[in-house]
Amino acid sequence: MINTKNLLVTSFALFSLFFGAGNLLLPPLLGYNAGENWFWVTLGFIITAVAIPIIGIYAHAKLQGTLYDFGKKVSPFFSLVYCVLIYVIAVSIPSPRTAAATHEIAIHPNFGTSPLLTSGIYFVLVLIFALNRSKILDLIGKYLTPFIVLMLLLVIGIGLYSTQMVTNATQFKAPVVSGILEGYQTFDAIGAVVVGAVIIISINLKTKAPFKEKKNLIKKAGLIAGLALFIIYAGLIAVGAFYGSEIDVNSALSSDMQRANLLTGITKQALGTFGNTVLSILIALACFTTAVGIVTGTADYFKGLINNSQTVYVVTAIIASVFGVIIGQLDFNSIIVIALPVLLFIYPITIVLILLNALPDKYASKLVFRIVVLLTFVFSIPDVLGFLTPSKELSSVIDVIPFAKHSLGWVLPAFIGFILLNFKTFTTKAISN
Repeated sequence: MINTKNLLVTSFALFSLFFGAGNLLLPPLLGYNAGENWFWVTLGFIITAVAIPIIGIYAHAKLQGTLYDFGKKVSPFFSLVYCVLIYVIAVSIPSPRTAAATHEIAIHPNFGTSPLLTSGIYFVLVLIFALNRSKILDLIGKYLTPFIVLMLLLVIGIGLYSTQMVTNATQFKAPVVSGILEGYQTFDAIGAVVVGAVIIISINLKTKAPFKEKKNLIKKAGLIAGLALFIIYAGLIAVGAFYGSEIDVNSALSSDMQRANLLTGITKQALGTFGNTVLSILIALACFTTAVGIVTGTADYFKGLINNSQTVYVVTAIIASVFGVIIGQLDFNSIIVIALPVLLFIYPITIVLILLNALPDKYASKLVFRIVVLLTFVFSIPDVLGFLTPSKELSSVIDVIPFAKHSLGWVLPAFIGFILLNFKTFTTKAISN
């Protein structure tokens, strides 16, 4: 029997581990640029920032294992390489990015301190939380997340209530696709495979409940967290679309300052002069909980990889925190620019692994895993090369591949490969029915 208190604590913890810097800063500017098409942008954003991640949590509940289990059907070597890549990316981009966002929006405007001091103190605190991992669910789920959610709902509610509901003209030619690709920048699909393992291990440390009961707990917590993410994302995009027309977000510095200016302006107008304080606390808490989840998940993986050694766990957490201090000194926009080609490469593979692991085993054999992942990898290469080294020859290739102009050239080949490999299964089932 699932305890209601445990369900809520786990749901809140999941939400908070997902909800970090990009999750807070990306949606308002996305809504602002979408203008009248904010609904369609929201639809695309929800696919990659909510639906896929929550399916990832479902897959974790089904597997009850680690990230290694996500790719082992392709091959043990592939899974090892994939896991190492995911965790290196996690501690090198989204984790430091949380420190950069905290510094630029919450710390520097109020205290004028250096980014080194901010990232240093920030990751010392992250390390303390990570080394006390058995208490993560309670600390985050009971205390931090309810406060974050309350403040977010306050900003969204007051913002929408007081706006004149006037939108700008859209800046997107393909709003749904723009929303899908912007959802990549939240890192939520990668977050699902990383923090899902954190949740499972934390639950295992707290309870010896049967496999089925823990599976149901994680599935229900994932649905609740997903619903909360949907409400918050849709609300922030809507606020950006309707309220953004009243706020000056222009900045000669960078697009990350536009994001910050818009969110700051909305918060000020919604909550008055108290808004700055609210936004600072909100940014700091949302970013911090995500960084804790990433560092803990990374340390968990390498601990399990090397004889379940607690020493390895501690050393990995320290190294991940040092990475955070060093890279966290960069500005938020620089980290986003670095992240884009990496995401175009690793995100499609992650999405495919999540979907295949969530399917019944009869549709996801080893052969299906291998062919679909291979097709996804091959057809993602033009997307990455097109971003890094655009050329006429590459453009002619991209023109031939469906959806490749939108950096989604991998979708149709992977889907066709999956259908063809399961053709016999589908036809047998149809005949039997």
